[in-house]
Amino acid sequence: MSEKAPKARKRVQGVVKSDKMDKTVTVTVERLVKHPQYGKYVRRNSTFMAHNPHNLAREGDVVEIESTRPLSKNKRWRVVRVVRRAAGAVPEIAALQEPQDAVPEPEPEQQA
Repeated sequence: MSEKAPKARKRVQGVVKSDKMDKTVTVTVERLVKHPQYGKYVRRNSTFMAHNPHNLAREGDVVEIESTRPLSKNKRWRVVRVVRRAAGAVPEIAALQEPQDAVPEPEPEQQA
Protein backbone atom coordinates (compact mmCIF):
# COMPACT_ATOMS: atom_id res chain seq x y z
CA MET A 1 0.00 0.00 0.00
CA SER A 2 1.23 3.47 -0.77
CA GLU A 3 0.77 6.21 1.76
CA LYS A 4 0.82 9.79 0.61
CA ALA A 5 2.79 12.34 2.59
CA PRO A 6 0.62 15.09 4.06
CA LYS A 7 0.36 18.09 1.79
CA ALA A 8 2.25 21.20 2.89
CA ARG A 9 -0.17 23.78 4.23
CA LYS A 10 -0.11 27.36 3.01
CA ARG A 11 1.07 29.92 5.61
CA VAL A 12 0.71 33.70 5.41
CA GLN A 13 1.16 36.65 7.74
CA GLY A 14 -1.44 39.33 8.30
CA VAL A 15 -2.87 41.88 10.72
CA VAL A 16 -5.82 41.08 13.00
CA LYS A 17 -8.63 43.50 12.14
CA SER A 18 -11.31 42.14 14.48
CA ASP A 19 -11.28 39.92 17.56
CA LYS A 20 -14.87 40.47 18.67
CA MET A 21 -15.93 36.86 18.06
CA ASP A 22 -15.21 34.00 20.44
CA LYS A 23 -12.31 31.82 19.19
CA THR A 24 -12.29 33.61 15.82
CA VAL A 25 -10.33 36.54 14.40
CA THR A 26 -10.53 38.38 11.10
CA VAL A 27 -7.09 38.70 9.49
CA THR A 28 -6.21 40.98 6.58
CA VAL A 29 -3.31 39.80 4.40
CA GLU A 30 -1.66 42.32 2.08
CA ARG A 31 0.28 41.32 -1.03
CA LEU A 32 1.90 43.12 -3.96
CA VAL A 33 0.78 42.25 -7.48
CA LYS A 34 2.39 43.55 -10.65
CA HIS A 35 -0.08 45.34 -12.90
CA PRO A 36 -0.23 43.47 -16.23
CA GLN A 37 -0.18 46.56 -18.46
CA TYR A 38 1.74 49.22 -16.54
CA GLY A 39 4.17 47.10 -14.54
CA LYS A 40 3.55 49.02 -11.32
CA TYR A 41 3.15 46.98 -8.15
CA VAL A 42 -0.32 47.35 -6.66
CA ARG A 43 -1.35 46.43 -3.12
CA ARG A 44 -4.09 43.81 -2.86
CA ASN A 45 -5.85 42.82 0.37
CA SER A 46 -7.51 39.54 1.28
CA THR A 47 -9.55 39.01 4.43
CA PHE A 48 -9.68 35.63 6.16
CA MET A 49 -11.53 34.37 9.20
CA ALA A 50 -9.14 32.30 11.31
CA HIS A 51 -9.62 29.97 14.27
CA ASN A 52 -8.08 31.43 17.44
CA PRO A 53 -8.68 28.64 20.01
CA HIS A 54 -7.24 30.33 23.12
CA ASN A 55 -8.18 33.90 22.16
CA LEU A 56 -4.51 34.94 22.23
CA ALA A 57 -4.54 37.19 19.16
CA ARG A 58 -5.88 40.70 19.68
CA GLU A 59 -6.80 43.50 17.30
CA GLY A 60 -3.71 45.02 15.65
CA ASP A 61 -1.45 41.99 16.26
CA VAL A 62 0.58 40.57 13.37
CA VAL A 63 -0.18 36.84 13.20
CA GLU A 64 0.82 33.86 11.10
CA ILE A 65 -2.13 31.81 9.83
CA GLU A 66 -2.21 28.39 8.19
CA SER A 67 -4.79 26.83 5.89
CA THR A 68 -6.79 23.97 7.35
CA ARG A 69 -9.93 21.95 6.73
CA PRO A 70 -13.22 23.89 6.80
CA LEU A 71 -14.10 24.63 10.42
CA SER A 72 -17.31 26.56 9.73
CA LYS A 73 -19.08 28.33 6.89
CA ASN A 74 -16.31 30.94 6.55
CA LYS A 75 -13.35 29.61 8.57
CA ARG A 76 -10.62 27.76 6.64
CA TRP A 77 -7.56 29.13 8.45
CA ARG A 78 -6.12 28.85 11.96
CA VAL A 79 -3.76 31.09 13.93
CA VAL A 80 -0.34 29.43 14.25
CA ARG A 81 1.41 32.12 16.30
CA VAL A 82 1.42 35.79 17.19
CA VAL A 83 4.42 37.30 15.41
CA ARG A 84 4.21 40.78 16.95
CA ARG A 85 1.86 42.38 19.46
CA ALA A 86 0.08 45.63 18.66
CA ALA A 87 1.57 48.82 20.07
CA GLY A 88 0.11 49.56 23.49
CA ALA A 89 -1.18 46.02 23.93
CA VAL A 90 -2.11 45.03 27.47
CA PRO A 91 -0.51 41.82 28.81
CA GLU A 92 -2.83 38.91 29.42
CA ILE A 93 -5.32 40.05 32.06
CA ALA A 94 -5.82 36.57 33.49
CA ALA A 95 -2.19 36.43 34.59
CA LEU A 96 -2.53 39.72 36.47
CA GLN A 97 -5.73 38.91 38.36
CA GLU A 98 -5.91 37.04 41.65
CA PRO A 99 -7.51 33.60 41.65
CA GLN A 100 -11.29 33.69 42.13
CA ASP A 101 -11.24 31.37 45.16
CA ALA A 102 -8.71 33.51 47.07
CA VAL A 103 -10.18 34.88 50.30
CA PRO A 104 -9.03 38.39 51.21
CA GLU A 105 -7.49 38.80 54.65
CA PRO A 106 -9.55 40.88 57.12
CA GLU A 107 -8.12 44.29 57.91
CA PRO A 108 -6.89 44.81 61.48
CA GLU A 109 -9.20 46.93 63.61
CA GLN A 110 -7.90 50.26 64.83
CA GLN A 111 -8.46 51.28 68.43
CA ALA A 112 -9.23 54.89 69.27
